[in-house]
Order: sequence, then C-alpha cells, then structure tokens
Amino acid sequence: MDIVGLAIGLLSGAAGGNVAGKAMNSGMGTLGRSITGIVGGTGLAMLAPMIPGLGGLFPAPTDGASFNIMSIVMNIVSGGVGGGILTAILGKVMGRK
Repeated sequence: MDIVGLAIGLLSGAAGGNVAGKAMNSGMGTLGRSITGIVGGTGLAMLAPMIPGLGGLFPAPTDGASFNIMSIVMNIVSGGVGGGILTAILGKVMGRK
C-alpha cells in the first residue's frame, strides 16, 4: 500500500467510524469513533487484497503509476466499511453493562 492509499484508508475509516457511531448512538465520542474507524478502516484496506475472491477488485498500479482510480475507490470503500464495522462492534460491546 502506498502513501496515497494509506491516507485514503485513514480518512475513509474515520468517516465510516463516525457514521456508524452516530447511527448507533454510541457513547464513544467523536475522537473515539474516529480512532476506532481509522484502525478498522486501515486494517480492512490492508487485508482486503489478501481475501480470496477480492484480489481482483484491488488492481495493482500499472505502467509505473502510483495509483489508479479503481484502487482509490476500493480504498475508500474498504476503509469506510472497515471503520464502520469495527466501530459498530465496539459500540455494541461498550454499550453492554
């Protein structure tokens, strides 16, 4: 993963975490949701190309280019989804007493 992909994963993970946290009314706060989303989003963005069946969705850069539009879109999707999923899981766990 290059620096552009990492930055996109961080930003979309934070956004996904905040959206999921707001939808669930989690008590984590904006900073907590952002950090959780960043961890989940970056994790899924890094792991998604290794998941069987998803490798073709994450094309490698061609002709010496550092990125292409498909890799950017997939980093946004995987970052947002990963951030949302981890935030939703932690929000549920933290909500239990």
